[in-house]
Amino acid sequence: MSKLVTIYGGAGFVGRYIAQCMAKEGWRVRVATRRPNEAMFVNQYGTVGQVEAVLCNIRDENSVRSVMKGADAVVNCVGLLNEVGANTFEAVQHDGAGRIAQISAEEKVAQLVHFSAIGADPDSDSDYARTKGLGEADVLAGFPTAVILRPSVIFGAEDQFFNKFAKMTRFGPVLALVGGHTKFQPVSVDDVALAAVQGILGHATGTYELGGPDVKTLHELADEMLATIGRRRLVLNLPFWVGSIIGGAFDFAQMATLGLFSNGILTRDQVRNLRNDNMVSEGAQTLADLKIVPVATASVLPEYLWCYRPSGQYSSIKDSAKNLKV
Repeated sequence: MSKLVTIYGGAGFVGRYIAQCMAKEGWRVRVATRRPNEAMFVNQYGTVGQVEAVLCNIRDENSVRSVMKGADAVVNCVGLLNEVGANTFEAVQHDGAGRIAQISAEEKVAQLVHFSAIGADPDSDSDYARTKGLGEADVLAGFPTAVILRPSVIFGAEDQFFNKFAKMTRFGPVLALVGGHTKFQPVSVDDVALAAVQGILGHATGTYELGGPDVKTLHELADEMLATIGRRRLVLNLPFWVGSIIGGAFDFAQMATLGLFSNGILTRDQVRNLRNDNMVSEGAQTLADLKIVPVATASVLPEYLWCYRPSGQYSSIKDSAKNLKV
C-alpha cells in the first residue's frame, strides 16, 4: 500500500499545493480541515480515493489524533493572520503546533514538517511572531527531528498579499501602505510546496528560511503590482503610528460586532510585524540547500493578477490594437 501523509490545513493556500505534489509522488493524502465540505476540490488532485478531506480541529487532541492514525508523515500548515473567536494565535500557532508534534511522536510518525515564518521569535512584541516562535520550540521539544520551514511572504494565485493590494486599487487613486520601507523576499507557493515535499520524503533536516531571488521594499512590490495590472495609483507610505490607529479601529470593529466583521484589512499586531524586515537571515539554510531554484515574482504575477487590469483578460488585446495602422 502507498504511504500516507496527513496535512493539517491542507485545504489552505499552501497546503493545497503540497497535497497536489504528494499526490503526484504517489502518496495517499489526508487533508485535515475544519470545513471538509468546502474542501471537496482536493479530491481532484489524484486518482479516486487518493486524496480526501477530513474533519479536524487542531485545538482538540482527539481530533488531531484521529486523522493522524496510520500516517507516515505529517505536515502542519495551520496559521493565522488575524485572531477570530477561539482561533487565537496562542491556541493555534503555539498550543496547536505543540499538540501536533507530541501526537506525531506518540503515533510514531516518520517525518514531521512544520510551517513557521521568518521573524518567529518567542520574545517578539508581535503576538503572531511570538506564538510562531513558541510553536517552533514546542514542536522541536516534542519531535526533535522535525523540519521547520520559515517562509517570507508567499505569492501565488490564491495569495493574500498581492491579491489584497490589487483589490485595493479599485477603490480610489491612492494606495496607502504601512511599512512601505520594510523589506520582503517573496517566495513562490510552488517553491514552498517543493520544500515541504523534501521534508516529507526525508531529504531535509533542520530549519530552513525560504525566500525568493529578489529582496524588495513593500513600496517596490506595490509598484511592481501596479505595473503588472496596468494601473496608476499614488502609493502613500503611512507612518507606523497612523497604521496603529487604523489597525486599532479595525480591531475594535471586529470586537464590537462579535466577529461579524472580520478584520482582514490591517491589525495592530500586523503593524508591529511590519516594523521588521522579512527576509532570509545570513547563514540560514535556504531553498538552495534543498536544490530548489526560486522563481521571481516577475515571471508569476502576470499569470494571476490579469483580472485586476482595467479590461481584464482583454487588456493585452486592446494594447495590441492600439498599434494597428488603419
